[in-house]
Amino acid sequence: MKVLVINCGSSSLKYQLLDMENENLIAIGNCERIGIDGSFIKHTTTGQDAVKVEVAIPDHKVAFEQVIDKLTNGDTKCIDDMGEIAAVGHRVVHGGEKFSSSTIITEEVKAAIDECSQLAPLHNPPNLIGINACQELMPGVPMVATFDTAFHQTMPKKAYTYAIPNKYYEKYGTRKYGFHGTSHKFVASRVASMLDKPIEDTKIIVCHLGNGASICAVDGGKSVETSMGFTPLAGLVMGTRSGDIDPAIITFLMEKENLSAADIDKMLNKESGVLALSGISSDFREIEDGLDAGDEICRMTMDVFQHRLISYIGSYAAIMNGVDAIAFTAGLGENNITMREEVCRDLSWLGVKIDKDKNNCRGKECDFSADDAKVRTMVIPTNEELMIARDVVELLEK
Repeated sequence: MKVLVINCGSSSLKYQLLDMENENLIAIGNCERIGIDGSFIKHTTTGQDAVKVEVAIPDHKVAFEQVIDKLTNGDTKCIDDMGEIAAVGHRVVHGGEKFSSSTIITEEVKAAIDECSQLAPLHNPPNLIGINACQELMPGVPMVATFDTAFHQTMPKKAYTYAIPNKYYEKYGTRKYGFHGTSHKFVASRVASMLDKPIEDTKIIVCHLGNGASICAVDGGKSVETSMGFTPLAGLVMGTRSGDIDPAIITFLMEKENLSAADIDKMLNKESGVLALSGISSDFREIEDGLDAGDEICRMTMDVFQHRLISYIGSYAAIMNGVDAIAFTAGLGENNITMREEVCRDLSWLGVKIDKDKNNCRGKECDFSADDAKVRTMVIPTNEELMIARDVVELLEK
């Protein structure tokens, strides 16, 4: 069974075609600058060199037409026609409280996605545009929506409830939703396999650490707590996002600096985090270079980031009354050897103990625990597209 996975942004369309008989990647690509001058498609058929073509892409329908062309024609051809594709999986950012799992897309589902746009105004509308374009060009092919928030719908009420007047929850749905759910689900599943235990018998902390970062407590295969909240702004220090702050800072700065709500939103989401701490970059790789050069500001930046991360790990171990494994994933988690070593060093009280030689790995799966460690530590490259495709197959088989 071949499954196409689509991830639409406001000016982009990323895609992967997978053969789910063996979970092999057939092709991968992205259309960028949709509706903007200088648009292009970059496509790679497995076993071939990447191909980049600059072409006018005025909208997502044309973008999807370009995807079809690359999959079925010319040197990049990897299938005879689109009829070989059994289903399409769409990444959708926000499902609110309406969706706790992936679901086959119907008109009712699209209406619900649209309704959730008030919770994710930058993401759900383009996700929906992608769904509509795909349905128009592939009529009759089953479409499945997988939601970033769905995995966290298992959180208990005590975990997702904010201590503000309940009328705002009733009117606007102001509660913790969490994000990166597809990644957390994939990584937790892989950790359980490496532990050689049923996931129902495990307590796992997943650290998704990239430019956007979140941490999740997975107890028995279910998300019971996560760091992102009503929006992806809460929790860990991120590339340009502040993470947790005293909310009174917002009104204080609004009064002192005469800032609008839009000004504050921009500052907290685009001008804070690692960028603000370092004054150099939001890219953790540049901070790592600064650390290697002995830069004191870069050292302080990573100290703040790691302090917050360690605090969350300790908190989640307490919430689950123990932990079997801690997994690091995404760009920073998979590639920053020093960060993993320093974080794990400060978790020795928990039973974490690493093997430095095993930790000397980047971007590949490894268990870098010491042989006598009570808590396992792992690097698990995330694969959200494969997780989406697995959900698609599971739904179709039902």
